[in-house]
Amino acid sequence: MINRTVLVGRLTRDPELKYTNSGRAVASFNIAVNRKFTNSQGEREADFINCVIWNKTAENFCNFIRKGSLVGIDGRIQTRSYENQQGTRIYVTEVVAENFSLLESKNSSQNEQFEQNRPQSNGQNYQNKQNGQSSPSRNPNDPFTNGVQGIDINDDDLPF
Repeated sequence: MINRTVLVGRLTRDPELKYTNSGRAVASFNIAVNRKFTNSQGEREADFINCVIWNKTAENFCNFIRKGSLVGIDGRIQTRSYENQQGTRIYVTEVVAENFSLLESKNSSQNEQFEQNRPQSNGQNYQNKQNGQSSPSRNPNDPFTNGVQGIDINDDDLPF
């Protein structure tokens, strides 16, 4: 039998870390996963999936992941039930995460810094978003700057 689940999405809240009576760490979290198609109004919907993660992996997860983080989860689907305080049987389906990957920089300012230094499509200048000015690369050791002039590469020149 195969029970394997791979998800990529964003956390809807910070993970909640708890410890069992025996000292095992367990974290619960919810991940929003966008659907590939749109609804009848042309809007993209998301599925909100309950997940749990155990032991040292749970502690590591809680140290690095926050609400809004883009993560990859590898695990399995589990169903369970319990009786609540009112005596009603509650059924739960969740993903038990066995591995996770952080899919973007922890610090959003690093992403902003990358965007500020990303080459424009013509390959000649770098866009500086702080003042809206374009300026040539200033690294004299950069073999791709051709001195002060940039290399003229069009998107049509790329093989992909």
